[in-house]
Amino acid sequence: MMRAVLWILALFALATGVALLARVNDGYVLVTLPPWRVEASLNFVIVALMLGFALLYLAVRALGGLLRMPRVVRGLRQGWMSKRARRSLRDAMRLFYEGRYAQAISQAERAYDRGEAPGLAALVAVRAAHALHDDERERDWLKRASAHDDETRTARLFTEAELHLDARRFTEALDCLKQLQRGGSRQIVALRLALRARQGAGDWQEVVRLAWQLQRHNALTPDQAASLRRRAHLEIVRQLAPDPAALMQYWNAQSAAERHEPRLALETARALGDNGDCLGAQRVIERTLEAQWDPSLALLYGECEGGEVRERISRAEKWLEQHPADAGLLITLARLCMQSRLWGKAQSYLEASLSVQPTRRAHLALARLFEQLEQPAEADAHYRAGASMEE
Repeated sequence: MMRAVLWILALFALATGVALLARVNDGYVLVTLPPWRVEASLNFVIVALMLGFALLYLAVRALGGLLRMPRVVRGLRQGWMSKRARRSLRDAMRLFYEGRYAQAISQAERAYDRGEAPGLAALVAVRAAHALHDDERERDWLKRASAHDDETRTARLFTEAELHLDARRFTEALDCLKQLQRGGSRQIVALRLALRARQGAGDWQEVVRLAWQLQRHNALTPDQAASLRRRAHLEIVRQLAPDPAALMQYWNAQSAAERHEPRLALETARALGDNGDCLGAQRVIERTLEAQWDPSLALLYGECEGGEVRERISRAEKWLEQHPADAGLLITLARLCMQSRLWGKAQSYLEASLSVQPTRRAHLALARLFEQLEQPAEADAHYRAGASMEE
């Protein structure tokens, strides 16, 4: 407000000064153009020149505005169309997340045709078509998206990899992820997708590596990573089971923590025993039980026949001193004694196992022992007792 008052006062002062100067100015201007002669006061000429300059300036501005009019109209139209295109892209994304996929494709197509982020619009349409299980439109929009790789190449490859994974096309998904790696992409999401693809493709060695890598990046909790590695190890054990030497080499190559995981040791020992490597199974069980006690491994220790049975009995008896109430270990000792034809010790161990925990396995083992001792009545009694129990 104060500034406006000051401007008004300044204008009044200027007008007063100009009026005073005009009153004291007696000059004139003489213009001759024979046979004409024009004489005018200097004040009039000054005012006329100022008005003429103002009129000329306005005329030039008006002419410039007229000449610029087509370009201005064209710019306004483009701005209006760009605004509509941006609205179409926003609507396409909103409709996609609302689950209205057909409408999302329609809006994405409008945005694409109007040139508003065409790569992004094509990717929205790809995902919407995939949600509708419209393979033809999905392939068409992927082709359009690939034409704008300078804008959205990484996003397009991630999208394509996810779509391949959903369709269980694991090889194609891995191809997309390899292209991302060649382009320098190292995002956590790429590692997650690679993990899914490797699991689907049965590449369990790579699953182990990716699980470690994701754990180091805090993308998996230690429990999640351990669960993935455990499953991968078990699958590898099943794949290597026909080759005991390769299986034993793989088991020895693992870290102590992985190697002594009870379930992995159990599957490894069982696979070795089933394929004739009883000594290897024995070593796996012994090393694991020395690091961590597991009743299932202790029970398996007596199933594989062969090797140094007396040495195994001695080792199992030492374990029994530490775990006297382990029914499975007592059955294992009984089986080892039966392999050495120590019938009395075997019977005492089986009866001790039944006193700790009556199991079908112990009854059947005792029944077979009585058959060896030619005591059919006792064998039949234990067969019946075992048949009446659940495993």
